[in-house]
Amino acid sequence: MDSAVSSPEKQDKENLVGISKNQLGVCGWILFSLSLLLMIITFPISIWMCLKIIKEYERAVVFRLGRIQADKAKGPGLILVLPCIDVFVKVDLRTVTCNIPPQEILTRDSVTTQVDGVVYYRIYSAVSAVANVNDVHQATFLLAQTTLRNVLGTQTLSQILSGREEIAHSIQTLLDDATELWGIQVARVEIKDVRIPVQLQRSMAAEAEATREARARVLAAEGEMNASKALKSASMVLSESPIALQLRYLQTLSTVATEKNSTIVFPLPMNVLEGIGGISYDNHKKVDDRA
Repeated sequence: MDSAVSSPEKQDKENLVGISKNQLGVCGWILFSLSLLLMIITFPISIWMCLKIIKEYERAVVFRLGRIQADKAKGPGLILVLPCIDVFVKVDLRTVTCNIPPQEILTRDSVTTQVDGVVYYRIYSAVSAVANVNDVHQATFLLAQTTLRNVLGTQTLSQILSGREEIAHSIQTLLDDATELWGIQVARVEIKDVRIPVQLQRSMAAEAEATREARARVLAAEGEMNASKALKSASMVLSESPIALQLRYLQTLSTVATEKNSTIVFPLPMNVLEGIGGISYDNHKKVDDRA
């Protein structure tokens, strides 16, 4: 039962990538024999035409009479290609950079923006890349553009500006799932730039400036409140100990003398100030009594 179920699935997968396990047939074997005989007759000249060098970062998908030879590409190194019946296609396995041009997108909050990005991908299955899609690089490029527009169209402008990494990760997941049958592995997706209209930029700048001013006023008010509480505590301490006020007065004089050397300060004893204050207070009191 299990083998009956797994066999059609395996056959569908093989047909998807163009692999067929059928034999070459009578005509195929005849052509294979003639090709082999031709190579032997023209040896050693034919050996230079039949041996192909595949680089380390390349793989070769060999078609024999129009059919893929194996489910795995050949290489790197030397491979043998029979004359007249074998055709091979080289596939580069290095990482490819795909620049997505600026896409005009209407966000969920009805704001028109232009967003561009870059996609890094590589081919991990040369057979699938050759057999399942006509031009794997063009298909990946167009799919990346469509996926970028679809994903960003479901986000608001603030989400696009603040959540680039999450959006790029979701785009990478969607691309990786869609291109798996093409033998493509998406390594990374990055959103390079988000362009918004100039009028909207000015509105956002004015909003941000107003927010900063409001925050600065709140912080200044909190600072004044804390300073007033500290001054109140200091005045209570100075009122409990009169000598503390004298020490504070001397410390202030020392600070002024250090910072501003050109300033001449005449210190007066506190009892003299208290006397002056008392005389002034008594004079005002006598004037009020006479009135």
